[in-house]
Order: sequence, then C-alpha cells, then structure tokens
Amino acid sequence: MARDVLTVRRVRFEYPPDANPLWNRRFPEFAFAANGISLLMPYAEPYFVRSIRAVVPQLGEPLKSRTEDFLRQEMQHQRQHRRFNDIIATNYRGVPRLERSIRRTYGWLSRTRSQRFNLAFAAGSETIAFSLARWTDRHIGQLFVGADPVPATMYLWHLAEEVEHKSVAFDVYEAVDGSRLRYAVAIVVSLLILMWFVWLASLVMLYNTGRLFSPVAHLRLIKWSVSLGMTMLPTMAASALPGHHPEHFADPEFLSAWLRQYDPINETMPLWQG
Repeated sequence: MARDVLTVRRVRFEYPPDANPLWNRRFPEFAFAANGISLLMPYAEPYFVRSIRAVVPQLGEPLKSRTEDFLRQEMQHQRQHRRFNDIIATNYRGVPRLERSIRRTYGWLSRTRSQRFNLAFAAGSETIAFSLARWTDRHIGQLFVGADPVPATMYLWHLAEEVEHKSVAFDVYEAVDGSRLRYAVAIVVSLLILMWFVWLASLVMLYNTGRLFSPVAHLRLIKWSVSLGMTMLPTMAASALPGHHPEHFADPEFLSAWLRQYDPINETMPLWQG
C-alpha cells in the first residue's frame, strides 16, 4: 500500500576543484566499492525510470502520484552521481571504459527484455538498495568516520531516500504483473550485475592507487561483502515470498531520522560530520 507523499529534494552537492574521489582515507577500499556503485547510477536509474514511466498511465491514485515523485527522486540521484563520477573518471584511468560497458549492459536490458521483466528488475533493484541502506546504517559509526563531508553526504542522502521510497517500484510491479518467480529471477540478475561491476571498479581504483596487491585491501572487501550478504540475501529471499510487501521491513533508524533534516528553503542536507 502507498505511504505518504514523497518529498522531491533537489539537492546539489558542490565539490572543490581538487576534489579527491578517495573520500574515505581510513578505509579507501570502502570508498572504491561505493564509487563502483556510483558509476552504475547514471545508467541503472534511467533504465528503472524508463521502465516504470511506461506504465504510469495504467496506475490509479494515490500510487500514480507517488510513482511520479519516486521517478523525480531517482533522476535527482543519477544527476548527482554523474557529477561525482566525472571526478572519479578524471582521477582513475580505466573508469571511462568501464562506464561504457555499464551503459551497454543496462541499454541491452532495456532494449531486449520484456516490460514485465524490466519492472521486476526495477523492483528487485530497489530491494537491493534498501538492503544496502540497512547495512550502511548499522556500520556508519565505523565506515564513515573521518570521511570527506560532501561525498559522504551525497551517498547517505541517496541511501536515505532509498529507504523512503522502498515500496514504490514494488507496488508498481504488483499493479502490472506481480509474478514472484519473475521477480526472483530479476533480483538475482540485478545483484549479479551489481557485484560484477562493483568488483571491476574496485580493482580499477585499487590498481590506480597502488593497492591492487594489498592483502589488507582484499581482506577488507571480502569481510564487508560477507557482512553485506548476511543482510542482503535474507532480505532478497523474504521479498520474493508470496504475501510479502516492503512495508514489512523495518526502516533503519539513523538514515530515516537524518533525512528529516533536509532544508527545503536552501535545498540542502546537513553535511556529514563523522
């Protein structure tokens, strides 16, 4: 069921001319993995938007209005990630080539898969994003300590809005199709694509910074991957069960409270001070 009306926050993050995409010096590997997710956003989120926008005329109220606000939120996300990705690409050789591969992958899905699969993919991807937000919320005190304020705020703002609109893509999919088998297949495909490109991006950035053969770097990435999997996989499995709805998941506390600090007059979020 649809929740309250979504807030479309038109936040713009400003970076200094010498902005460094290694925004977490304590855990550079975490920054690289997060940057890998960022590289996906200008291609994944427009794919979700196209898939869902095509069926908006079929939706009734209040889901139709809520969906339109959801789509506006998603476009804000990809715009801000694209700006930060330009900084990543400028600093790390090999990133533009990786971005071309990401663009081809999501473009292929959009062109060749059915409308119902694309909707299931969008719904499943939003569940993955919600799982990532829950995991991040639990580890903020460790992983964001000392992080550069602007990129850290950008990531946390995006994750907080993923929590806020966690049910919209699912509700749209339910209204148009609702097959749990198709959803299960789509969410697995979405996760595999995410894992593949985040791994490649992390390797590219580790190589560029001389950390490719660092045992500590790879051990940290493995540790975080296992920890994230313990949050993500049960959430994904539960989301595919008959009768499940995203509202059954409890929202993470910090991100939900932090999002309420948005200033609509100045269109700003409070900068992260970790």
